[in-house]
Formats: sequence, structure tokens, C-alpha cells
Amino acid sequence: MKASKTIKIVIIALILAALVLGYYFYLGKKTGEQQTDTQVEITVVQSVLMKDLERSYPPTPKEVLKYYCQITQCFYNEEYSDEELLQLASKIQELYDEELVANKTQEEYLSDLKTEIIQMKQNQYTITGYEISASTDVERFVQNGRSCARLYCTFSLKQAGSTGTMTSMEQFVLREDEDGHWKILGWELAE
Repeated sequence: MKASKTIKIVIIALILAALVLGYYFYLGKKTGEQQTDTQVEITVVQSVLMKDLERSYPPTPKEVLKYYCQITQCFYNEEYSDEELLQLASKIQELYDEELVANKTQEEYLSDLKTEIIQMKQNQYTITGYEISASTDVERFVQNGRSCARLYCTFSLKQAGSTGTMTSMEQFVLREDEDGHWKILGWELAE
């Protein structure tokens, strides 16, 4: 009799343990689902805006130009709020040399930028890609006692409804500032 009583107690204990473990795993799974549901997807624009240029400014002319191209793609390819547009404009201006920024007031710059974006979107152009000069093709030189760099970027553009892509090659000149940061001094279409 004692053996059957002991067996019953062990069976009941095992069943209770199985119920407790099952409930524990159920709660863990449910919590995991809730965490997955609450994760926020970051847009391309938000991802580009998250770069902290004060803490991690791009170290080379090529990296500066790469970040410039990412912002430019956001301007023409992505959807964003008015506030995000202002943030993107501010980020790209952080890449510009102070001499370039001084050429226009902030209002003129924003007005010209918005006009250019509207024209590109009305013509249904998107930037499908870009290719920056290889690091070995960056031409470094000194002008007025300051280090400068010249490099090229080829943008690939596609118009909605067309089958092919167009390319636009631009030549960029960057100048190193007092902090050792490469800043975009200007650019023009390459011949």
C-alpha cells in the first residue's frame, strides 16, 4: 500500500511539475511575441539620420562622399516628413566646407533643395546607385596651404517607365578642415 501511495504522489508531482514548466514556456513564448510585435522598423531615412557626425565623422574623402550619396538617395528616392527633410538638409550641410555653406543663406539653400527634389520627383527620376572613385584614384593636392582631394562619383539614374538607366559623373573637391575632417568644397559635372 505504501508503494502505491508513493507512486501516486510521484505521478501527481510529475504532472504538477509538467504543468508549471509548460506554463513557464507559454509565458516565455508570449513575452517573446510581444517583444517582436513592439519592435519598430527603421526607415532608410531614419537610418541615415542616426549617424552622429560629431562622434564618428567619416575618416576619408571617399567615406564623406559615400555618406553624401546616401543622403542624396534619401532626398530623391525615399518618403519622409518635412522635419526629416530639414534634418537631412542639416546632415548634408555638415559635410560641406564652411566656404560652400556661406554661398547661400539657409532659406535659399532649402528653397533650392526643395525645388530640385520636386523636379526630380515630378520627372520620376530615382538614383538607383552610385560608384565612387577607388581610394587609389583619389587625387590629393595642396591649395592655398590646405590639403585637398579630388574624386569622382557616377550616379545611376532611372526614370519610371524607361527600360534603361542614365549616368551622371560628377567631380568633387574636398578640403581638410582644422579638425582633420574632409569637407565638400564643391562639385561639377565631369567632362
